[in-house]
Amino acid sequence: MTPSQLKEYLNQLILKNIQISTMIWGPPGIGKSSIVGQLTQEHQIGFVDVRLSQLAPTDLRGLPVAVDGISKWYPPEFLPQDGEGILFLDEINMAPPAMQGVAQQLILDRRVGSYTVPKGWFVWAAGNRKEDRAAVFEMPAPLANRFLHLQVNPDFDSFKAYALETGVHEQVIAFLSFRSTLLHKFDPQQPAWCSPRSWVMASALHQAGLSIAPAVGVGAEAEFQAYVALYRALPNLTLILEGQGDRIAFPTEPSARYATAIGLTVRAADANQAYNAFTWLSQKATAEWVQLFAIDMFRVMRSKGQMGTLAKLVHKDAQLQQFLKEFQQLVGL
Repeated sequence: MTPSQLKEYLNQLILKNIQISTMIWGPPGIGKSSIVGQLTQEHQIGFVDVRLSQLAPTDLRGLPVAVDGISKWYPPEFLPQDGEGILFLDEINMAPPAMQGVAQQLILDRRVGSYTVPKGWFVWAAGNRKEDRAAVFEMPAPLANRFLHLQVNPDFDSFKAYALETGVHEQVIAFLSFRSTLLHKFDPQQPAWCSPRSWVMASALHQAGLSIAPAVGVGAEAEFQAYVALYRALPNLTLILEGQGDRIAFPTEPSARYATAIGLTVRAADANQAYNAFTWLSQKATAEWVQLFAIDMFRVMRSKGQMGTLAKLVHKDAQLQQFLKEFQQLVGL
């Protein structure tokens, strides 16, 4: 499944209070941990992230303390004691077999030693696959059989939705729209390689005027810099957003078209500018480019609380109304 589908599936587990232990499988850097963290924020519940690979069995089970001649296990302070939330066992298959054995009791019985997981807490876990060349141990069959297993893979549309929402640099989004195969490209010979996580880091470096090679590798940076050079030849996006783009043509090169569509999406400050961009594109570009732009722009306007105003402007425009009739189900208006 895609990251977006994973998030929706996990969201339904929370909404329907299905407290079956769940294992999320996928390559490194695609946002497995981030998705779980986002859900806890959206539902305003607790989040305890436990990296089992960094613990010894006694760190999870607790320390034995003699009380009235009887040894009792005192649980660690990081395990939840009350309320509700997600107890997330990250990198579970990077933990050695002894540690996985202790975790098995926590997953199966929702308890370990003298500790019991509170009723309002979900127990989820995540791990990388063997084919990702991660330093993982084989998960014992009895432990694996205690989980629901969800497989997640990189997906550009999911990343783009996240990137637009969180302010990833527009040139990074535009470049990956054009070269989506570089969203996740593992290079076992290099320490820096392309993943959704590393592209978010690259965005911060690019924003600061620094080389992005330390995040995504030398090859990806070379392609990215060549793409950024195209921005010098882009149409005047400011004029388009101000409604003065009548004499401006839509670029002919696909790379520049992606840059133009993403640039207008990211730079539109309000519903009026979004409407101006929408009108210009519908007059200058083919339907596929208008559709691509509309999906992203509507998503951004919703996040800014401007969708109602934009919808009113669009519904007064006969040409855009015709477009919406063709793509109404897709864009959700």
